[in-house]
Amino acid sequence: MPDTVQPRVSARLRALLARDDRVLAILGVPNAFHATIMEAAGCEAAFIGTGITGGNYTALPDSGLLSSTECLQFAGYIARAVSFPLIVDGDTGHGGPPAVRRLVHECIRAGLAGLRIDDQPIEGKRATQSAGIEVVPREVAVERYQAAVRARDELDPDFVVMAQCYARDAVNGGMNELLERLGVYLTAGGVDWVQFESPHSVDEIKQARAAVAGTLSVMQGKLPRPLTLPEHFALGLNVAWYTFLPDQVLKATSWEFLRELSRRGIEAWTDFQARHEGNPYIRSRVSAR
Repeated sequence: MPDTVQPRVSARLRALLARDDRVLAILGVPNAFHATIMEAAGCEAAFIGTGITGGNYTALPDSGLLSSTECLQFAGYIARAVSFPLIVDGDTGHGGPPAVRRLVHECIRAGLAGLRIDDQPIEGKRATQSAGIEVVPREVAVERYQAAVRARDELDPDFVVMAQCYARDAVNGGMNELLERLGVYLTAGGVDWVQFESPHSVDEIKQARAAVAGTLSVMQGKLPRPLTLPEHFALGLNVAWYTFLPDQVLKATSWEFLRELSRRGIEAWTDFQARHEGNPYIRSRVSAR
């Protein structure tokens, strides 16, 4: 009989990251059910964030308030609901090297494909794009990433370890510090992928791309708009970090509809159905459950 065993999700993520003919769009997962919608719509890989996902489950801000146990619980729900590769936000690793090791092992056992860990201090963790962000000393960050890589190799060498670097806007950082850290995280830290959290210009992205040889992605940061897929490709970036899209569309659509409902009553729903005729998630009869 032919071998029908599917490769691990981690191996599938590595294959997506290795493509050189197109850009992989990483979307953010609001919750487990919306992950199934994303999969049905053709999403290739996604991110489970403490802000994007954890905020939808708990309404808490993305400032290190969620424990690794909580994050792994909702990440597990999502991993069991879909089959495409998922990367989970590990924040600062939730502790020293032993905590990072446990986090990586639990992510692998939960069926996740990768883990993102940042270089902020555990006690002073701040939300992305917040004022006053600091980064830990390089040696502390490298130790954090080395612990994750060792733990990965113990259970699943294909599991992807990603480093998020906050140095560009950190009060103890800057552009030169960012460029050096990106390279150090790849070489000394051994991570598979580095992310530039806050580019200020396309020129800064070009500098980062020239400084590192491995997989690099960028967040929108201080750019006036997100880069298009062709713009990513032209810059030598094979990953587009579009994690905000499903969450913002979901919240904005809900806000607009509920305001209309408060003004017009059930006719707002009737009109909404008519505008979305043929949508598989709109039903003419709605259960009371």
